[in-house]
Amino acid sequence: MRGPHNIFRLIRTGATFERTGAMNVILNAYQAPVGLRLTAKILGWPFQWLGYKGDPAMPPVTRALTALGPAYIKFGQILSTRPDVVGDELAAQLRVLQDKLPPFPIEEAQTMIEAELERPLTSIFQDFSAPVAAASIAQVHRAKLAVDGADVAVKVLRPGIERAFRKDIDAFYFAARMVEILAPGARRLRPLDVIAHFEGVVLGELDLRLESSAAGEFAANTESDEGFQLPHINWSLSGKNVMTMDWAEGISAGDNAALDAAGHDRRQIGERILQLFLSHALRDGFFHADLHQGNIKIAANGDVIAYDFGIMGRIDEYTRRVYAEILFGFIRRDYKRVAEVHFEAGYVPADKDVDEFARALRAVGEPIFGMDATQISMGRVLTYLFDVTEQFGMETRTELILLQRTMVVVEGVARSLHPQINIWEVAKPIVEDYIKRSIGPKALIKDLLKTARVLSRFGPKLPQLAEAALIRTYNTAQPTVQKPGMKKRWLVLALLVGGGGGWLAAHFI
Repeated sequence: MRGPHNIFRLIRTGATFERTGAMNVILNAYQAPVGLRLTAKILGWPFQWLGYKGDPAMPPVTRALTALGPAYIKFGQILSTRPDVVGDELAAQLRVLQDKLPPFPIEEAQTMIEAELERPLTSIFQDFSAPVAAASIAQVHRAKLAVDGADVAVKVLRPGIERAFRKDIDAFYFAARMVEILAPGARRLRPLDVIAHFEGVVLGELDLRLESSAAGEFAANTESDEGFQLPHINWSLSGKNVMTMDWAEGISAGDNAALDAAGHDRRQIGERILQLFLSHALRDGFFHADLHQGNIKIAANGDVIAYDFGIMGRIDEYTRRVYAEILFGFIRRDYKRVAEVHFEAGYVPADKDVDEFARALRAVGEPIFGMDATQISMGRVLTYLFDVTEQFGMETRTELILLQRTMVVVEGVARSLHPQINIWEVAKPIVEDYIKRSIGPKALIKDLLKTARVLSRFGPKLPQLAEAALIRTYNTAQPTVQKPGMKKRWLVLALLVGGGGGWLAAHFI
């Protein structure tokens, strides 16, 4: 249903920003010029009566996004971690979107739990609290199990959330299509693919069975990570609309005053969060992709506790190596190598000049090194980086969207804990360790072993493969007898040696 009816919904979006006062806040945050302010006022003021009123008790931007719906809230959550991009005042307003949204009635939550688990609530929990946190997709209640009195967190999806998300995404698709039609130069950004990626990620959050599964895989990958904890999932009390897990006791990563009062080292915590994320992304290829302050607590012993596994990112080994080489090149300030990796991976069209691209990358990277993080305008860096991608015709890589987005969010969290943190310095040991393990002689041997194991699976089919190859060779052979015969024998020998060698390698090396 991505038809013209969405034009009205997009107009209503702008009208809502105007009616709630959010438009002025955003323009002020970005110090918009007078001409842009005047244009926004002329276009928005006549239609503001079409906008949603929202909750007047909320700050303007939060009020507008919550009124517009869950997909808009998700976008606001991302911006809430970047005061260096949107400003401290706006970031503080947006942080409410992480876990302090208006909850839905507890009676509805109880009804959903009983319907999902097919048991009376009193037979499951001896105590069930009012909502302790509410976000765009679900809310959380604290409860005690009837069996042993253990404290648990019970996550319940918002009623009708899937239908609401689909309406928002439908409008986003329409907007992306209009961008492609009206601004052909923006096609390299692949707006439709970006929205499709966003849709897949978000809709995955709407089945809590998938979130439970992701939590289990994440826990298995990270069980030996020092200073990191994950709550255990209670599978018997979880389903599509309900998820039950151990209660995570700790201080919110967004409460600096409480962290200071408890004697925690915020710089150390910020560095640990950054390094854990990079380790999970590079080492495992599976990482928490919604790691804002609302999904992180700090335990009494200083451990980082992560929860809410609705959005998880996955990247393959090849992409990890490319990403690691790019990061490593920036860390070493080897911009020529960074540029070469972009060309080798196909991220930059082959007809562009690698030296010119390296020079452009130097202009992005150099301002970051040797400077206090508080002196770096990430908004300016991102703007220039966007200009570089446009200049060199780089298309959006949808396989990297979640990784890049999470990198921005995690750096924002770390900088909110310690404003002087420098992502490159903190990332260096993690990236160097990954490079040593994944790019070099040991990595080559490991890759060959993987290849041998794949080849070994074809062992039982070698006779058929050899016969088929011989028939093809015979049918295309020249009239002479000896040379084709020699080709056949060499082909059979190659197949047997290759397949047999693969089998031996896979089973005995």
